[in-house]
Amino acid sequence: MNAKVAITRCTGYEPDLVLRKLNETLDLLGGVTNFIKPGSRVLVKPNLLMAKEPEFGIDTHPEVVRAMIKVLKGIGCYVIVGDGPSVWGNQVENVEEVYRRSGVEKVCAEEGAELVKFDKKRFRAEFPMTTWLDQCDYLVNIPKFKTHEFTLLTGAIKNLFGLVWGTFKTELHKNYFKPENFAKILVDVYQEAKPALTVVDGIIAMEGDGPASGGKLRELNLMLAGADCVAIDSVMAVIMGVAPRSVLTTKEAAARGLGEADISKIEILGESIESASDEPFILPQSSIVKKLPQPIFDIAKNLIKYYPYVRHENCVKCSACIDACPKKVISFNKNKRIAFDYSGCIACFCCEEACPASAIKVKKSLLAKLIGL
Repeated sequence: MNAKVAITRCTGYEPDLVLRKLNETLDLLGGVTNFIKPGSRVLVKPNLLMAKEPEFGIDTHPEVVRAMIKVLKGIGCYVIVGDGPSVWGNQVENVEEVYRRSGVEKVCAEEGAELVKFDKKRFRAEFPMTTWLDQCDYLVNIPKFKTHEFTLLTGAIKNLFGLVWGTFKTELHKNYFKPENFAKILVDVYQEAKPALTVVDGIIAMEGDGPASGGKLRELNLMLAGADCVAIDSVMAVIMGVAPRSVLTTKEAAARGLGEADISKIEILGESIESASDEPFILPQSSIVKKLPQPIFDIAKNLIKYYPYVRHENCVKCSACIDACPKKVISFNKNKRIAFDYSGCIACFCCEEACPASAIKVKKSLLAKLIGL
């Protein structure tokens, strides 16, 4: 079995504990030099979705980033850290606030890593990606273990979407708005970037209506690592309580031969999958995975729909949802309240992902309500 995923328990974000557990996790895989050549230039890509402090559990925790920097510098690597934090607004202007509030700026300054903006691009395949990929020998991927309204799981493959340059991510959402088509784009990005090593921050995970302020934090106390992102996402799916191929990116990547989605063919090192989670994750409301038998779903799927709506008592009128919408169907109405033009809504939930106040929620179609989805 070539696909290996290491799982260790880590019960908190204390710096010494995280560093020790990261080393234990990597040692199960033969050590960091099994993936990264000493003295290399390495781009470290965390999941920095939003300008929120670490206690919100939305971004990769800065102590996991710190531990990875220490491990890489320990073998003489020059470490560069960066992300394209959002699919909305002006990424280059907003990124400094994301770096500061997430704690990553402080960690990089203390550990001597170069913190960069993804402000230059080169086209790869059909989309522009950060030129920092060209300037580094290896990519290290550090996703956060979270559910996702649109993709079900945001893990090893989905995290790489942040390598796509600037607001072109919005164009991809707009042009590939069907989940199966968007999954193909995400796998295209994975195929281009192909990280040498992925480490998952699953110490505090997120379930429910993730990946941002609408999700619910969960003490999972896990760290996962490996080179095969398909295998890692497959293991994450099983821990969540869903079949790996229910995650469309996993299904697509496995079909292309880019990794292993068959759990029986993945070598699990350290903690067993069975011991990793005591109960399934709460899935996003928009997900109908496991809720209907496939034949019934195939008949009813066109009538089962989910849309975003605003809980106005929570809305702070920041206009983040307006900036995030790839179809530009959100605006302030004459009463200065957020309103949707549902005739053009593609239910990508970028607005929910962008909302800092958890004011965007999920609206169900009548059939979805009637059958209890």
